[in-house]
Amino acid sequence: MLSKRQIHYAWVIVAIAAAMGFITSSVRFAAAALVPHLSDSATGFGWSYGAISLAFSLQWVVLGLVSPYVGWLGDRYGVRRLLLLGGLLFIAGMMLTGIMTNLWQFYLFFGVVLGIATTIFTVLTVSGVTLWFRRHLGAAMGVVWSFQGLGTIALLFLIGVAFNQLGMKWIFWLPGIAGGAILLLLVRFFYNGPAEIGLRPLGDLGEEPIQGPGRDETAKVRARVFIQQAKRTFTFWNLIGIHYWGCMGHNIINVLVVAIAVDRGLSLGVAAGVLAAQQGVGVIARGAVPVVAERWGCRTVWVVGMALQSFPLLLLFFSHDAWAFYLFAIPFGIGQSCEVPTFPIANRQYYGNVPQGSLYGWQNLGNGLGMGLAPVCAGLLWDLTGTYMAPLIMSLGFSLMALFHAWLLPSPRARLIPDWESHLPANLRPAD
Repeated sequence: MLSKRQIHYAWVIVAIAAAMGFITSSVRFAAAALVPHLSDSATGFGWSYGAISLAFSLQWVVLGLVSPYVGWLGDRYGVRRLLLLGGLLFIAGMMLTGIMTNLWQFYLFFGVVLGIATTIFTVLTVSGVTLWFRRHLGAAMGVVWSFQGLGTIALLFLIGVAFNQLGMKWIFWLPGIAGGAILLLLVRFFYNGPAEIGLRPLGDLGEEPIQGPGRDETAKVRARVFIQQAKRTFTFWNLIGIHYWGCMGHNIINVLVVAIAVDRGLSLGVAAGVLAAQQGVGVIARGAVPVVAERWGCRTVWVVGMALQSFPLLLLFFSHDAWAFYLFAIPFGIGQSCEVPTFPIANRQYYGNVPQGSLYGWQNLGNGLGMGLAPVCAGLLWDLTGTYMAPLIMSLGFSLMALFHAWLLPSPRARLIPDWESHLPANLRPAD
């Protein structure tokens, strides 16, 4: 164990969470680059684009439906056992996807098995890191979210330069075996909370360590009572709404912006560059956004971010030039990157030092359903209308809904339920 006089172990937890996100998040985002190969009967299986996109949507829907249960289990039993399960599922999902031969196997191995694995690492690493910090949580989250974006870029590079040499099997097997082994190793050093190794959270000046998620009855009762009280606040449901509408709005663009640019007369290379610029700006923004949210408040970040996600879309309604698409990509990339990294900061600002897993898990219900339903709805609407204008209008409408929900948030300066512990059984209530 590192001496807390040298470096607080909280930063080791951040490094571990960042590495885990680097490995697992890439599968959810970068694997979309395999769609042309999966649809090609020569290099893949000749599946239709609609059939392939359903698997990607399925992975997001799994994230949404499973996240509340993953967070619930993390709060009650600690994160390490679930992270171990997630590592094993990640290896199994990657290996099985690499040798799939039928569409139903793609849905099961990639959509469901990898969907559950990536959900475990998405929910529990973020909520787990939160327990280690009373100060500098924004900087910690900035590191974690930036590395998730870098993982996507790394896998995109692997697919681009090595697919013809490795083939479909090793594109999944190589990161599955190497990445999975690293995940299992890192789980050993990811503790459930600072109290487990006799430390206080970074920035906590109290005399006693604050207990992180445990595996005893006290932790179970505290988690259950807190989430019951949180559900009685409008903000609890409004945060889920921000996640849902925001993700619906930007994932339509993530999936279709290249196709829209090509339809407007841009070359495929230029169109792909627009998406790359959008995602590249997002990597930088995700590192800065949590720090800004911690200083200026989550509501301010979300209002500005959802405005940047909404109004630049107007450029796509009328523009045919490459410069206009790039001009759109930069503010939009910043805007969409303001959404997800801000949630751990918002949870701290609105609810305090509370059981985080269930709270963040419920919020990912909006994330998963929004990201999963967006490409399906937009694709069907494009097919029905014969034009990309309908999906663009849909994206703008969803983004404006997210902006409206962000505007409804209260000031994060005051805790919403500071007395929630008074609802605990008498023997578990803290002393005054």
